[in-house]
Amino acid sequence: MNGIPTSEEIFGPDRPLRVEQTLAAILHDVRSLIYRYVVLSPEQAATLAVWVAHTHLIDVFECTPYLQITSATKRAGKTRLLEVIEPLVARPWLTGRMSAAVLVRKVDAEHPTLLLDESDAAFKGDKEYAEALRGILNTGYRRSGKASLCIGQGVNISYKDFSTFSAKAIAGIGELPDTVADRAIRIELRRRTSDEPCARWRERDGHAEAAPIHQALVGWATKSTKGTLEGARPALPVGLGDRQADVWEPLLAIADLAGGDWPHLARHAALALAGGTEDQDIVVELLKDVVGVIAEVATDTVIPTKDLIAKLVEQDDRPWATWRHDKPLTARGLARLLGPLGIHPDRHLRTVRGYRREAFDDACARYLPSYVSQRHNANESGPQPAFSMCHSVEACDTSKTAETSITTGVVTHGHIEEGDRAISTSSEVPKRPPHEQL
Repeated sequence: MNGIPTSEEIFGPDRPLRVEQTLAAILHDVRSLIYRYVVLSPEQAATLAVWVAHTHLIDVFECTPYLQITSATKRAGKTRLLEVIEPLVARPWLTGRMSAAVLVRKVDAEHPTLLLDESDAAFKGDKEYAEALRGILNTGYRRSGKASLCIGQGVNISYKDFSTFSAKAIAGIGELPDTVADRAIRIELRRRTSDEPCARWRERDGHAEAAPIHQALVGWATKSTKGTLEGARPALPVGLGDRQADVWEPLLAIADLAGGDWPHLARHAALALAGGTEDQDIVVELLKDVVGVIAEVATDTVIPTKDLIAKLVEQDDRPWATWRHDKPLTARGLARLLGPLGIHPDRHLRTVRGYRREAFDDACARYLPSYVSQRHNANESGPQPAFSMCHSVEACDTSKTAETSITTGVVTHGHIEEGDRAISTSSEVPKRPPHEQL
């Protein structure tokens, strides 16, 4: 047991919803209602509950985390999830298609919670609309996000900056554009099996069940609550990148305010849903594969370019054998991809043209945090781990600048200290005693 409750433990078929005014109880009710109608993992359900609460106080935060609700196939529950959270969120706008002009103007005027369905069709359809949607989503996760459009006609034509900041849940098969997915928390759904029952959704009944919970959320989102959250600087679990730390901060702040099990549940969910996310940048993917090849070959100082490419194209499950127009990756293509990382073929070798092992150390330390350098120590006693150029024997204050509200606390000897609290920086959430588990 890791302290994360299952749906059966949270909500049985005969157990009524209980609507109370404490935030922890409200979050419990949100999670229970979603669990009733959608098959989810405990981490996904906890994330959705806190995300729903954040829509009622979005104006407090500098960033809003998008939800990327995705699946490999149809009929996995994506639309159903949007329908279930619609009566719970603040100012819901459930839609499958709108013009770019309507999207910009409605977000600017109403700051709705956009519940966008069938996003795969939107991004694969009209190119102009897809690019406009992408631009709005790219900027709309920060309070300062804007889209500039022309207004007026004829001699009176001018322009105006429209705010694009609002909460957004985006559902569709497959992947979002990288720049949008980087701002989102991924909720991947699968078709339920016969032993994963859930209640049938009827809109009228579901909205009636959700109404008191929605009212409780509205009652909780007071000026006093806003004031408390404006000064919140939640401790962030190690394992989140800068962008993921941005999007998880509001949810962790709300979980900390709720107290009880919610700080633990939210951080466990953050690590489960974001901490292990693979970087999909093709350059980083190439770097991973190259490092894997280098680890397999002999310990020569230089690996010839032709040998490196041959090993890459042998990998059937990777794109290098059909990189461009169904033709393999070339030496020039390899150099072009690695060049921006500061990795270049050695031009000073008379006998063979290739890449020196140590040329990859800096890039790997920056883009592959788990990478261990193959550079040997002076005594040749073994590999030397990649390290940061920042060295200090004292505590390292990781507070950020005025441009962002994130403060992760002071890191000392494997702990994050914040006020009179301290949490371990281990990426694993510690197990709790049985009496503290739900």
